[in-house]
Amino acid sequence: MKIATWNVNSLNVRLPHLLGWLAEAQPDVVALQELKLVDEVFPHAALAEAGYQAVSNGQKTYNGVALLARAPLVLEDVSRDLPGFEDPQKRVIAATVGGLRVVSVYVVNGQAVGSEKYEYKLRFLAALRDYLHGELAAHPQLAVLGDYNIAPTPEDSHDPATWEGNILCSPPERAALQALLDLGLVDAYTQPFLPDGRFTWWDYRAAGFRRNLGLRIDHLLLSTPLSARSWKVDTAPRRLERPSDHAPVLVEL
Repeated sequence: MKIATWNVNSLNVRLPHLLGWLAEAQPDVVALQELKLVDEVFPHAALAEAGYQAVSNGQKTYNGVALLARAPLVLEDVSRDLPGFEDPQKRVIAATVGGLRVVSVYVVNGQAVGSEKYEYKLRFLAALRDYLHGELAAHPQLAVLGDYNIAPTPEDSHDPATWEGNILCSPPERAALQALLDLGLVDAYTQPFLPDGRFTWWDYRAAGFRRNLGLRIDHLLLSTPLSARSWKVDTAPRRLERPSDHAPVLVEL
């Protein structure tokens, strides 16, 4: 099974990119983030024509997550948001497909270390850990895909001297990500094969993509019964006109 995650940074703008990429890459399951649209206008018909069932948890202007499954796979037992975590922001959706429990997660950027949004980010990650603890107990085969807005190591940024200790690269953020891994999850990037690409996001400014000024902040975390045999950052959509600032990441289980 080929699974993927992609922060599309506005599905309205990037739908043609998504449809073209689905036809080319043919992933079986896709987690999307930052839809920036409500469920009522989600493009189910266009995706169905492309051969994909979709479920969404949308929000106007900001946030929003979705899951896609390529026929004949079917998304079942859908849940939205984090139980017990009061939050109007739409950042989590989960479903079971072909015996695999898949969660699409969009973690807030956090703005700056010590800011209100940073504190919200840490609270969200703690609530996500509690939620995934229960999901792992109920679903031994679990994949948690998404934009975590955390670079796990200094090597996951293009300029550690600039990024270390700042937002996306601070010790509390990394500790919160490690707490998810400590539940019994594995970062697919770290499995024993040679990954194809590393950075998953590049700033629009200062020719960030052309100069490869990137970060690895999109992750596929897998429960231990699962294993990946490949990791690929597909940079082709990032080269298109009006691209997302993220590239899709694919893992083959």
